[in-house]
Amino acid sequence: MKRMKAAQVGKAGGDWELVERDVPEPGPGQVRIKVEACGVCHSDVLVKEGIFPGIQYPRVPGHEIAGRIDAVGSGVLPWQVGQRVGVGWHGGHCFRCEACRRGNFMLCQFEKITGISHDGGYAEYVISPAEAVAAMPDDLPAEEAGPLLCAGITVFNALRNSGARAGDLVAVQGVGGLGHLGIQYANRMGFVTAAVARGSDKQALATKLGARHYIDTAAGNPAEALLKLGGARVVLATAPDAKSMSALVGGLAGNGKLMVVGAPAEPLSISAFDLIGRMRSVQGWASGTAMDSEDTLRFSVYSGVRPMIEKFPLAKVKEAYDRMMSGKVRFRAVLTM
Repeated sequence: MKRMKAAQVGKAGGDWELVERDVPEPGPGQVRIKVEACGVCHSDVLVKEGIFPGIQYPRVPGHEIAGRIDAVGSGVLPWQVGQRVGVGWHGGHCFRCEACRRGNFMLCQFEKITGISHDGGYAEYVISPAEAVAAMPDDLPAEEAGPLLCAGITVFNALRNSGARAGDLVAVQGVGGLGHLGIQYANRMGFVTAAVARGSDKQALATKLGARHYIDTAAGNPAEALLKLGGARVVLATAPDAKSMSALVGGLAGNGKLMVVGAPAEPLSISAFDLIGRMRSVQGWASGTAMDSEDTLRFSVYSGVRPMIEKFPLAKVKEAYDRMMSGKVRFRAVLTM
């Protein structure tokens, strides 16, 4: 039996364990992927600390997977051995519940999550349901593709479903793991892009990424600054700080929308009058399906959007995870096999 290296969590809150396992075989409707790179996402804390209910341990995390198919199970179409593919957060759906029958696979009653419902990409090989697999462009390096399959798809999909149109003012709150991609996508989609962050130290980077305006929340009221620009059609909230997100609602234009993709632990605090008087709204957005991932990867290649990454070998999984959790990584940590 062929063996592989993997980084697993043995129990909720446990330490990282570097282990050898048998390389798994794909079952019906599954493919096996030889992993080339896997991004380290803040959501992996759900596995590491046992926050997500029902996780079975030991578990291999990782839902920003880029690699090549090296085996297919029965009944799998159209995937072929050797094909470059990726897998993101959405790890499969049932096809039978009401949401699936309506084509809304992200709301599947029995949705699977990569690295939570089943083992993920912190390993040399991973098994994935065929419906969760996305084709990956040949000219996109695996280590850059990985983060686009979670951070990338989340902000790309949120923006393209936000209702904003080319020429609208779109503000991106935060210049971090999500935000540095959100600024790029917003700019490439034709929005007048404003970056919102604390301090002036990120202004040069935000401008380089494509922001036409930079709003320093330490220098004044950010909502008032947005209104001076005409009001934002959309605020993409990426930095997980409830107070900072809430403070931007007043900067929305009429019918404007706060799109929440970062997940703060605290609840948002928003005045009903701020919503009612200008018919503003708040919406959350999850990542997307495999087809959304394909759209994200293709758009990224065509438009030149790329994540800023730091690479780590699998053996340094603890260092990569700790650096990500501390916020010191610029801006996405990626494990390479």
